[in-house]
Amino acid sequence: MGEKKVPDVLLNTGHKMPVLGMGTSVENRPSNETLASIFVDAIEAGYRHFDSAAVYGTEEAIGLAVKKAIDKGLIKGRDDIFITSKPWNTHAHHDLILPALKASLKKLGTEYVDLYLIHWPVRLRHDLENPVVFSKEDILPFDIEGTWKAMEECYKLGLAKSIGICNYGIKKLTKLLEIATIPPAVHQVEMNPSWQQWKLREFCKEKGIHVSAWSALGAYNIFWGSGAVMENPILKDIAAAKGKNVAQVALRWTYQQGSSAMVKSFNKERMKQNIDIFDFELSEEDLEKIKHVPQRRQYTGDMWLSEHGSYNTLEELWDGDV
Repeated sequence: MGEKKVPDVLLNTGHKMPVLGMGTSVENRPSNETLASIFVDAIEAGYRHFDSAAVYGTEEAIGLAVKKAIDKGLIKGRDDIFITSKPWNTHAHHDLILPALKASLKKLGTEYVDLYLIHWPVRLRHDLENPVVFSKEDILPFDIEGTWKAMEECYKLGLAKSIGICNYGIKKLTKLLEIATIPPAVHQVEMNPSWQQWKLREFCKEKGIHVSAWSALGAYNIFWGSGAVMENPILKDIAAAKGKNVAQVALRWTYQQGSSAMVKSFNKERMKQNIDIFDFELSEEDLEKIKHVPQRRQYTGDMWLSEHGSYNTLEELWDGDV
């Protein structure tokens, strides 16, 4: 089967999470059947962690893939797969988080998620016609405390084995930690060799929060991304010297930072390559070179907004302190 074993990281809840996850956000989403067969290929290649969200529309396909993988004997049961999901910003409110999780569980066909993450520290009007297109007027005040208390409730009910956040800056995270009874287990942020997040990672390390990377390859070939990672000459040189490709070097870099990475490829061969990062190591010299990769955030959020919207405040909304 050629399946690779992905190491786990131990979260502050005592649960283990595979350090490499299959990202499932997809433009021009294919049918659930098609997606499920792609996800079964991923399980066959060794992936045991699927990163989803309400807004991705891929939860049903993941649920279907888990059932198919069990039927094929690739896994013994649901417990062999680590599933992450997130409520969308239209549900980022104390009274809407639990119903959002219940809706996700229904789509996934499971009784719990392994990890439930607040997708953004942003709240939108609940009744938006298109939840991903909004204007400044649709952005409501985000209640850090109320939203987190609802997440803690999901955890206490056993519907989410671990809970966490995405895309918080240090200021918002500090406020959250002041009111949290249960601290976040995971903080998922944009992170890769071209956006290394040193300050935020150091802060999370001090607080016992695991940092997980989305856009681990710089969103290459995606309209908002760039070649900042995949075309970087420093990474290309290291890859050539190691007999690996740039994606493998970038993912290995994330792993050696003590972080996990969400990576997406629906191509069978690249799926296998992306998981094949545990048989080599980056030296201190390599890591020092990677520190000199030019730093720039890729995802600015302007693609969320309608042409009438004002997006220059979005970064301020997310973190306000980077």
